[in-house]
Amino acid sequence: QVELVEFGGGLVQPGESLRLSCAASGKIFRLNNMGWYRQAPGKERELVATMTSGGSTNYADSVKGRFTISRDNAKNTVVLQMNSLKPEDTAVYYCNALVDTITTMGIREYKYWGQGTQVTVSS
Repeated sequence: QVELVEFGGGLVQPGESLRLSCAASGKIFRLNNMGWYRQAPGKERELVATMTSGGSTNYADSVKGRFTISRDNAKNTVVLQMNSLKPEDTAVYYCNALVDTITTMGIREYKYWGQGTQVTVSS
C-alpha cells in the first residue's frame, strides 16, 4: 500500500502564489509519473501538471507559464508552485502517482491519489 500526503493550499487573492507539496510513502519499488489534478465544484477532475521520473513535464494549457511542477526522486516528493493565481484556479487539488510495486505476480503498476487540498482564489 502507498500513501500520498499533501501539504499546502489555502485562501489567496488573485495574483498571489501558493505552493503544494506531496510526499509518497509505503511499498514503493519505483515511482513513475507524479502529478497534480484538480476538481472544481460541478466539474470533472482535470489534469494540471505531471512529471515523469526522468523529468519530462506535461501542463494543462490553462496553467502554462504560471505553474511549475518539480519532484525530488530521492525523497519521493512532488511540488506544484502556483503563481499568478486566478479565481478560475479555485478547486480541490489532488496529488497523483503511478507506482511500481513488487507483488507475488511480479512488478505491477498502481495508481494512487492523495486526499485532496483546497485552493481558493478570491478577493
